[in-house]
Amino acid sequence: MLGTGSAAVKNCYNTCFVFSDNCGYFLVDAGGGNQILKILDEQNINITDLNHIFITHSHTDHILGAVWLVRMIGQAINYDGCNKQFNIYCHDEAADALKAICCATLPASVTKHFDGQIKLNILNDGDVYKILDCDVEFFDIHSDKTKQFGFVILTSDSKKIVCCGDEPMAQDVFDKAYGCDWLMHEAFCLYSQRDIFKPYQKFHSTVKDACEIAEKLNVKNLLLYHTEDSQLENRKKLYSDEGKQYYTGNLLIPDDNEYIEI
Repeated sequence: MLGTGSAAVKNCYNTCFVFSDNCGYFLVDAGGGNQILKILDEQNINITDLNHIFITHSHTDHILGAVWLVRMIGQAINYDGCNKQFNIYCHDEAADALKAICCATLPASVTKHFDGQIKLNILNDGDVYKILDCDVEFFDIHSDKTKQFGFVILTSDSKKIVCCGDEPMAQDVFDKAYGCDWLMHEAFCLYSQRDIFKPYQKFHSTVKDACEIAEKLNVKNLLLYHTEDSQLENRKKLYSDEGKQYYTGNLLIPDDNEYIEI
């Protein structure tokens, strides 16, 4: 977990994470700024090893960090002789936004690689790609605000990992996650603090809401992220105490830069 916070956090980084195995890295979102470069460096992840990047949607806290990655990847191609292929996966609206920002803010010597070594793979609902030797199915989460995609990963040892972006999992895509080994789900705040943080006005859920969904879907492991940051030092305990009232599986509330073995 490179970051675990929601959009306006100041005490942690915006939610983004990377899957890794012996085949390489698969980055999901990039947060909202160039701090992503520092975080990757601290985790000893070379930017030129990020051959697979998925952008869930076009909100600033998910897409702006990717602009910095495009810049650094383009410079590595231009000046360091990097000859790798870089795949960015996103739906059409996110692709248009990313390309527009990059073309408005980066030199043509970098953006020209969108037609070559930096490949924008435009996703449709149900598309499947082979990433890290796993089948990854991307799906439309049916967002009520901004078009957004999630994904299902089927690992080589038959584990199923589901990510539904940064909104509550919609009932019409429950079948994607039923009985899964891991569900990655946003939880903006505690249900007991819903009147303070007003998650429903932002199309987000509480810990209680996310845990009730996971319990209903018979999820084995539930990982909560995209939270407020007012109580980071006690977040694990507070969220766990509330969540375990509604969910009987294995509940994880990670911190930034925390490793989780799947």
